[in-house]
Amino acid sequence: MARLELQGLSKSFGATPVLHGIDLVVADGEMVVIVGASGCGKSTLLRLVAGLEVPSTGRILLDGTDITHADPSRRDIAMVFQNYALYPHMSVFGNMAYGLKLRGLPRAEIGRRVDEAAAMLGLGELLGRKPRQLSGGQRQRVAMGRAIVREPKLFLFDEPLSNLDAKLRVQVRADIRKLQRRLGVTSLYVTHDQIEAMTLADRLVVMHQGRAAQIAAPVEVFERPVNTYVASFIGDPAMNFCPARLTSGGMAAALDAGGRVDFTDGRRDAPDGTRLLIGIRPQHAVLAGEGIDLVVDLIEPLGSETLIHGHLSDGTAFAVRVAGSPATVPDGAHLRVGLPGEQLHVFDAAGGERLDPAG
Repeated sequence: MARLELQGLSKSFGATPVLHGIDLVVADGEMVVIVGASGCGKSTLLRLVAGLEVPSTGRILLDGTDITHADPSRRDIAMVFQNYALYPHMSVFGNMAYGLKLRGLPRAEIGRRVDEAAAMLGLGELLGRKPRQLSGGQRQRVAMGRAIVREPKLFLFDEPLSNLDAKLRVQVRADIRKLQRRLGVTSLYVTHDQIEAMTLADRLVVMHQGRAAQIAAPVEVFERPVNTYVASFIGDPAMNFCPARLTSGGMAAALDAGGRVDFTDGRRDAPDGTRLLIGIRPQHAVLAGEGIDLVVDLIEPLGSETLIHGHLSDGTAFAVRVAGSPATVPDGAHLRVGLPGEQLHVFDAAGGERLDPAG
């Protein structure tokens, strides 16, 4: 078991800064998922912890020991890569046992560890096979088994599911979470897939342009995003944003598309006229007799629900997700959409920061 601390971690490649002062504590046994778009710095952060890159500034502590400049082999960390990184000429047993042989462990101990890990991962019948004889999901399990047998203090996962098809990704994702909970190993997991992030994480680190935009539990990130970037990145479909201005002493907003929304959670402490973005998730908007006018552009039937894409009178794109399959709605039709006050997210239009009620 281990506690990982990142203190002011920054990284530049030449004159190009990639990470800016990352501070993070991963508690003993916790699964923290780093999520963000391509190029946000999440993989670089993982490589710094693994020792594959050296930080420009800051420190990395594992159980209070400074490992910032320690050799990767001495960090007691196991990493699972997206491309499996298996030796093609070795059997499953050989791949899982190789690192232990290099450490000089007795043959009996190696066999015990490999057998236990294989049993956990359902690989017992496959120990004699070569990687080419395995499916993608089985290869990823072998890669996880190779990490498990080392009994490390820390697991690092670098987008381990990106090479799997959608159905297999769901299955292996559940396997990883169950396994991590069973073993109780402190884990840092990198992905660009928000569904992976939301389902796997005890806490999320949402990265944006080399900075940690928000660090919080998945539910908090979804329900209280700190800015428009986090709000738009987490959630599928993405949150709608309606340009507006503050009015009524901070108790309401006048929408550019017409109409007004009232804040049921309290007054915003800013002058009337302040430019805002009013956010609402597609599943929280409702088709109603009163509300804003939506011109339908596209209907996407998804089986148990339907996604309606359209635009408002000011040209703002807007989506509504409704249960079931509503009556046929032609392109160009006008619908009235209600924006419940208790489901609104209020952001400052200039900087994108969340505006919470005063006090």
